[in-house]
Amino acid sequence: MSADDHRIRGARIAGAAAGAGLAGYMLPGLAAAFAPLRASLGVEDRTAAGHGYALTFDDGPHAEGTPAVLEVLEREGVRATFFLVGEQIRRDPALAWEIVAAGHAVALHCDRHRNLLRLAPWQVREDIARAEHAITAATETVPALYRPPYGVLNASALAVARRRGWRTLLWSNWGRDWERDATPESIAALVTRGAGAGAVLLLHDADDYAAPGSWRRTVAALPAVIETLRERGLEPEMP
Repeated sequence: MSADDHRIRGARIAGAAAGAGLAGYMLPGLAAAFAPLRASLGVEDRTAAGHGYALTFDDGPHAEGTPAVLEVLEREGVRATFFLVGEQIRRDPALAWEIVAAGHAVALHCDRHRNLLRLAPWQVREDIARAEHAITAATETVPALYRPPYGVLNASALAVARRRGWRTLLWSNWGRDWERDATPESIAALVTRGAGAGAVLLLHDADDYAAPGSWRRTVAALPAVIETLRERGLEPEMP
């Protein structure tokens, strides 16, 4: 074999290795769309107790949406978990504190709402670290749960969560409340469809990364969501 053949073969091997490495880095991103992959990655989508249901909200805090959601939850006697965004916390740290003061849990979503598959490992680590700092500074709470933007993971994000001892939690049911055409009725019907013991429900208390005003429809849907699940004998529990 000539020297040129060796170089060509080496380049092919290096290219294949790089491709395999990239595939491994991006593979966890499929967990959002392909639920059977989640367990093998250590990604959860059910409550730990598995008796009732967990109500979770992404993308806040939001100056209008979060207080409106908190008001409904207080009226209904329901505790929820809020996956917070660092850049939103820095706009209104006191609002993040209000969530905790009202008896709810806070968890880590991101610092900037970006698809992690577009970020290098160092960018992912930096984003998560900034979000964690924002949460702990504003709420005096150390997050124990992690959910990435859009539910899209990569290997770097999973590694950080494991090192920090966090549970990576996606969802079993969503209301697609961020969509422009969503209505309170469609949100309530979709997020409760098939929801049973251990269900994790995904909704949003903010519209910064969604259709303008989408949080209003979410707030309007909440009483029906809670009542529907109550009629099924399901009570809210923490994830």
